Parts: sequence; structure tokens; C-alpha cells
Amino acid sequence: MPRILEVQWLGTVPYAEGVDLQKRLVEQRKLDAIPDQLLLLEHPPVITLGVKTRDDRTHIVATPQTLEDEGVEVVESGRGGDVTYHGPGQLVGYPILDLRPDRCDVHRYVRDLEEMLIQAVGRFDVVAERMPGLTGVWVGDKKLAAIGVRIARWITSHGFALNVTTRLEHFDLIVPCGIPDKGVTSLEHLTGRHIDTAWLIPAITGAFASVFDRTVATQTAQRTLP
Repeated sequence: MPRILEVQWLGTVPYAEGVDLQKRLVEQRKLDAIPDQLLLLEHPPVITLGVKTRDDRTHIVATPQTLEDEGVEVVESGRGGDVTYHGPGQLVGYPILDLRPDRCDVHRYVRDLEEMLIQAVGRFDVVAERMPGLTGVWVGDKKLAAIGVRIARWITSHGFALNVTTRLEHFDLIVPCGIPDKGVTSLEHLTGRHIDTAWLIPAITGAFASVFDRTVATQTAQRTLP
């Protein structure tokens, strides 16, 4: 029988508040006090460092003054992966899932996130794919969605970031995901039309439920952040 998935659209959430919310939900999920969660949101402009680069900022190519002028903060994330950028027009997804008992495989989890995103953007007539040896979802040699996860006692957090109408020039502030010879793209750039970030919610929710064999129980408009 499919498990319940509670999907919540949070709107724009400062990065630190999003991390704190995830931590609380992870602890509740460990206690089985809540069902699986999928948080969907946007962040104000922020560069995040994965665990392997938290003490290494060589992949941030912008000067501190440029970052200040652009209103972009830099934070350590606690997720896997390298450096990435979040900002308005980017749909960020934080799944809080219990992978036990039958999905305790980190690589499978990442591949499933990729498959979910490929299916979701396909509903907008965008043909995306995986790139051998790299994580994320790609169109040609440009990354459309980044993935960086954390798994503790088989409870997941962090997740994915899908560029919808993201300011692509902000990726010039960094070496995205530490890959110097690849570019980034967005749904707006690929389709040639404006796509509101919230329009992706049904596509993401449907693809997620299908790939992860979940039943969507609720989809709230806003969660109150403490």
C-alpha cells in the first residue's frame, strides 16, 4: 500500500529558516509522529556550500563586495555536494522521507529524484536527461536541476533545486556544483515563455507520488514558520 505524502507549498523562505524547519521535521519523522513530507519553496538569493566544500570557497568566484552588491549571502548547508545557488524563480524541494524498509539505497534515492524531475519537466515539453558520472538533471550540457541530499538513519532532508525563471547570471558568481565546463539553464529559457514557479507544483507532486509510490494526502497553501 502506498505511503502518505504531505506536500506543502511554503512560498519564499529564508534559507536558515528552511534548514531549521527541516531539522524539526526530520526529528518528528524519526519518531513516526508525522508522515513523509515534501516541502516546496523558494529562497532569497543565497550561495550554499556542501559538506565537502564548507571550508573551501574556491568555487565562489565573485568578490565579497560583488556578493554584497547583488544581495547574495553565503551559508554552509549540511547537505552533500559542492557549491550551488538558490534564488527567486527556482523551485526548491525538501523531501523528508523515511526510506526504510525497502529503499535504503542512497544512489537509488538520488536516481529517483532525477527521474521524478525528468518526468515533471516533461509535462512542459522539455526533454531532460541524466548525464553519466554527474548528479542532477540536464538538457544538453546545461544543468536544469541540481540535487544535494542528506540522509540520517534513512530519513532524508535537503533535496533538489529546479531552475524555472531563475536569474541565470547569478550562477556566474560561482562554479556551479564545482563543474567548470558545464552551464546552467531554466525552464523559461528552454520554453521561451514565462512559467510561474507555483505552476510546477502539480507536476512535481504527481511525478513524486508516481516515482516514490506515495499517496498525496494534503497540499496546504502555507505552513506557519515559527
